[in-house]
Amino acid sequence: MSTPLLQTPLSLYDQTPLPYERQLAKLAQVRAKLGRQDLTLAEKVLFTHVADVEALSTAPGTYLQLFPDRVAMQDATAQMAVLQFINSGLPQTAVPATVHCDHLIDAKCGAQPDMEAAKRTNAEVYDFLSTAARKYGMGFWGPGSGIIHQIVLENYAFPGGMIIGTDSHTPNAGGLGMIAVGVGGADAVDVLAGFEWELPLPKICGVHLTGRLQGWASPKDLILHLAKLLTVKGGTGYVLEYYGEGVETLSATGMATICNMGAEVGATCSLFPYTASMRRYLAATGRSSIAAAADQVADQLLRADANAHYAKVIELDLATVPAYLNGPHSPDRGNAVATMKAACAANNWPTKLSVGLIGSCTNSSYEDLTRAVSVIRQARAHGITQAKAHFYISPGSERIRATIERDGLLREFTEFGGVVLANACGPCIGQWKRQDVEEMKQLNCIVTSFNRNFEKRNDGCPNTLAFVASPEMVTAMAIAGQVTFDPTTDTLEDAHTHAPFQLACPQGQELPATFELGDTSLYQGPIPTAERAAVQFNINPASARLQLLVPFQPYPQEAYREALVLIKAQGKCTTDHISPAGPWLTYRGHLNNIAQNMLSAAKGVDVQVGATQNALTKTKVNLLKNHLTGQFQEVWQVAKAYQEAHRGWVVVGDENYGEGSSREHAALEPRLLGCVAVVVRSFARIHEGNLKKQGVLPLTFANPADYDRLQADDKVTLRGVEHLTPETQIVLVCTHANGTVDEIPVRHTLNATQIAWINAGSALTLIAAEQAAKQQH
Repeated sequence: MSTPLLQTPLSLYDQTPLPYERQLAKLAQVRAKLGRQDLTLAEKVLFTHVADVEALSTAPGTYLQLFPDRVAMQDATAQMAVLQFINSGLPQTAVPATVHCDHLIDAKCGAQPDMEAAKRTNAEVYDFLSTAARKYGMGFWGPGSGIIHQIVLENYAFPGGMIIGTDSHTPNAGGLGMIAVGVGGADAVDVLAGFEWELPLPKICGVHLTGRLQGWASPKDLILHLAKLLTVKGGTGYVLEYYGEGVETLSATGMATICNMGAEVGATCSLFPYTASMRRYLAATGRSSIAAAADQVADQLLRADANAHYAKVIELDLATVPAYLNGPHSPDRGNAVATMKAACAANNWPTKLSVGLIGSCTNSSYEDLTRAVSVIRQARAHGITQAKAHFYISPGSERIRATIERDGLLREFTEFGGVVLANACGPCIGQWKRQDVEEMKQLNCIVTSFNRNFEKRNDGCPNTLAFVASPEMVTAMAIAGQVTFDPTTDTLEDAHTHAPFQLACPQGQELPATFELGDTSLYQGPIPTAERAAVQFNINPASARLQLLVPFQPYPQEAYREALVLIKAQGKCTTDHISPAGPWLTYRGHLNNIAQNMLSAAKGVDVQVGATQNALTKTKVNLLKNHLTGQFQEVWQVAKAYQEAHRGWVVVGDENYGEGSSREHAALEPRLLGCVAVVVRSFARIHEGNLKKQGVLPLTFANPADYDRLQADDKVTLRGVEHLTPETQIVLVCTHANGTVDEIPVRHTLNATQIAWINAGSALTLIAAEQAAKQQH
């Protein structure tokens, strides 16, 4: 390896060099320690980021202690992460870090008016994050710069690296061969503070790709196909590692799409080996030096060993993958486009498409948008001047927006009646002020190229059935105005001759000749270290949006005795149900205010829960019986009443509790209001970790059927918590309303470090105490 390449920076914005030399040295140590020559790519990257190779163990239940290369935070979660970092007392971040303003921009009228409104509305938050970035040495990507995952892919992702991000779709960076993991803000604070980051040792699932995608099938359809196979929890505890000759047929941005949606099957992350398309993408985005360095270490570090051992393998011939339309209400509800006519008839779904939306962090690459435009061009060639459905386009970054404007694609979208939204998340995360209000009053369908389609996620409307597809399929369906439109068999009508015609398969361009950078003033780099101490930020005590945090204190043992059941959640309970987004994003930096949305969208059993009706299930939400008073109140009000009465309380949940977004507010809010434990059939990985960080016990039923034995009006004593160790067997002693008692065994996965968090009150409380002790000495 030549010396100049050893000094290649991590990115165009960093001086820290690539870690390849250190990783190669560690890899030799790892092989000697484990005695293995059959390492997967994921193992190579994970194990070369461990804090101590000699302490490395691959035994089941092991936690890896890791040092990631960088941290990325989007503005909604960055507020809480930065507020927690302030409490650590440290003067600057220990690793390169960035803040990205993409979540707080409402989509309503179009890019320019929406951006102007966002800057006015969020000025207080943007100023706080910008100032905090200057003070603590972080990069700051202002509103309009783009979506965090697209910015990371364009600027920061590199093969063989490791990044954590405070957003569940951080795995997008796996498209450039990176271990990229979504985490809660407290995990980010650990890394920002220079502490090891804990990750349960994942198993590695190999996805062996052969063949080549055909016709209308795209990388998006590959991951929709896997979502159908694995379901939303089938990847839990795994890294999905793709390999095989089929990998070489995919673009880097297509691989990023696949990795992005690995989050929808619960995978820790996903990644691909280093390929020629990654080299091309790095060069196109100004990082030829990184590509040259990667070329030198590729065989040793950036690809799996020839005889790599996988915990399980999925064989997939890309030529057999059909075009999909997954949904509604779950991204794993797979429907091949060819089956949609029958599915709509069987489920009484409307066939009319109200809105088509393309873009987002999942599908806003140059290749994606050129494939969508190729469909529009065919329609226009036959005299069709606009889509029958409302049509929205969300560019993923300022670089993408400026490039498609230069190349005329932006004009083609708008001339076809499309509304180009800001370079932001917008409708993908519920930041959508939908204009077709009359449509929303009826059961209606939308199709997006986004990643999630949970009930009410995009527009807050219970009547909306949301489906997920590729950008080109969304475009074709928007033109036809039907969710049942299958371009491989169905026809459109020529506006001039009225003759039927069929759309040809879309054609795209992997990369532009060059990328335009657009408005480079949207990025604010770190200032010199000597200038940071003088930077001050103020949080107005009267602010409704920002609030300094008060460290959590440990629960007294009495809190674990005769705790009340706040709610027994039934079925899917995502972080969108525990802490809804949409208008609540306004309060992401003010814990007391946002806590008023706690579990407001969770469906419950045993006690009638709620004031609003779900159009499909008729289940009520956000109204609970206060068992101390007999009154019915909103969920957070009942929790607050229990807390003020000095009574601990627990949440009972179903399978894969806390799936979806990484938002740690879903753990912070229960902790603030007095939750001592969450007891479920199974957890989503990120949410279980978030609960531990905030000092809440995450427990699973030893026998999942015992979920049915625990009633919503029980009093629960957690026996065993008083002497908590990694081996402690905890039993729920449940006293039912009729006086009978059940003893229900539960399990925990707490290790010694995590038990220290519980005993201190939270992980951050422990970090702050350790930092204060260091300063005293």
